[in-house]
Amino acid sequence: MVPLSQFFDAFGSVIELSSVALGGRIVDVSDEFFAAAHHLLLVGPAPSLKGQYGPNGALYNGWETQGLRRPITRCTIKLGSAGTIVGFDVDTSHFNGNEVPEVSVDALHWTDEEESGLADAQWTEILPKVPLGPSSRHLYIIPETTRYNYVRLNAYPDGGIARFRVYGNVAPVQPADDFEPFDLAHVFAGGRVVFTSDQHFGVGSNLILPGRGDYYSSLGHRALTRGNPDITGKDMSDGWETKRSRQSGHKDWAIIKLGARGRLQTAEIDTADFKGNFPESCELHAIDSVEDVPDSYNPDWVTVLPRVKLGPHRRHFFQLEAKEGAAFTHVKLTIYPDGGIKRVRIIGTRDEHSRSVSMSPASCFDGNVVLPQVDQKAVKGKVIPVLPLTHEAFAPFGQVIQAYCDHTTAPPGTKITPANGGTASKFHKLALIASSYPEGSRATTGLSVYRCRAAEVVNGVVELKVLERHPYTNQAFIPMGNGSLCDEALKDPGNTYLVVVAHNGEDDKPDMSTLRAFIATAAQGVMYSTGVWHQPMTVLEKAMDFTCLETQIGNGDKADCEILELDGTVQLRLP
Repeated sequence: MVPLSQFFDAFGSVIELSSVALGGRIVDVSDEFFAAAHHLLLVGPAPSLKGQYGPNGALYNGWETQGLRRPITRCTIKLGSAGTIVGFDVDTSHFNGNEVPEVSVDALHWTDEEESGLADAQWTEILPKVPLGPSSRHLYIIPETTRYNYVRLNAYPDGGIARFRVYGNVAPVQPADDFEPFDLAHVFAGGRVVFTSDQHFGVGSNLILPGRGDYYSSLGHRALTRGNPDITGKDMSDGWETKRSRQSGHKDWAIIKLGARGRLQTAEIDTADFKGNFPESCELHAIDSVEDVPDSYNPDWVTVLPRVKLGPHRRHFFQLEAKEGAAFTHVKLTIYPDGGIKRVRIIGTRDEHSRSVSMSPASCFDGNVVLPQVDQKAVKGKVIPVLPLTHEAFAPFGQVIQAYCDHTTAPPGTKITPANGGTASKFHKLALIASSYPEGSRATTGLSVYRCRAAEVVNGVVELKVLERHPYTNQAFIPMGNGSLCDEALKDPGNTYLVVVAHNGEDDKPDMSTLRAFIATAAQGVMYSTGVWHQPMTVLEKAMDFTCLETQIGNGDKADCEILELDGTVQLRLP
């Protein structure tokens, strides 16, 4: 038995295989008269329900059986992922006088989808009978086992347990094709959070879990709870959150060991449910190391994402910067000054010399993860991943113009007021008009309409051939909807378009190292900052109309618009 003070030494770098967040579920239970067994696998600690009663007696947030004086009661659990097991946390919080006195644990590797034969299978005891006390956590370490995907908790003879957590290492599943991108950090791919500077409110291992905390719905509510409806929805409890700091320049960080040594392409930083306590900004570093936990201050850490702003309660998508061909084993996420992150996704391809023991044709372990769908071996030239458009990622190039259903998720500093007698919300001045034409140029500001035909997409790729810039003005494009009552309007317009941008280089041409590509929806407009190189409006699948707000002379001069045909092939890889 391990003291609770040594929990992070014992289990800090392994995975809670039984968690409902991974898809762990109750398969069978011999009795749950007083409290349902599904509580055993819930993410958060068990709350006290002292003084509350139901039709069968006092209420508990845990599993409690009847006192039938039988020698044993059992609960069979399917782990969220197959893996090797190294220990357990058996928590009897709030069970005082009615706790289970002793438990043991059996394990099984079962490959048949039909689970009716589990009871008669040849189970292996991996934790012999051990004692439990009232209202306390009991940590047990065992020698690392072979691979299992089911465990059976045996209670002697009856009573209550609040939480039961099985810790171990995931049997990783990765795509067979080295060219197929996948989430290298994902828990199912073998990723592990091996160090955190602080995890006061939420543990670092949550960063690489599936989904966005909405696992009750995404994995099937009734399957997880066995028909019990008293499960709450998602919240910030299953993210990584550090304590507040009042020190100037403070930062916190987490180190993720990737499931395979790989070449990094893009990252997703998700602040779902963190609305008033999200970090102000973050950055990412990577290292190629043989150590399980590299030194946080090792000079070999390479910046792959310079410090960028973050926003509340949303997914942020960023293209990563690394030398071509460079491969890494670990990623370090640094947040400023503190706060909470729900998930981190590191998309890339596996180094051909780093192969998982388990291969699968499926590269996406999680329907929420944004992955490119294109044959990498067929792509020629420079490849730029196209990522969902967000305020934070686009900020160096301009502004995103959109409304927000939840006002607390609007970018910090956005002024929002009721309008039109309370029937509308006004998001004030999301982008300001700017013009710096020389005096006497007779430039004027006005509205124009662009009707754009759909671009050609081949094998999930759009070719980038031209960039343009407006040296004296910024320029906004706002999508227009359909017009069923207007003969001249599009009856079935498209819903997505590309936004491709780059900064100006020292040679007064686009700096291609800063080239970024985004996919925007019809609910988003964009304002390109003055002088930013950008692709002419490029829409996908169907034609779209845009209102354009700009200042121009209108004589076709380069002062209005400078167009540059690119040398070489640039491929925009769609998600």
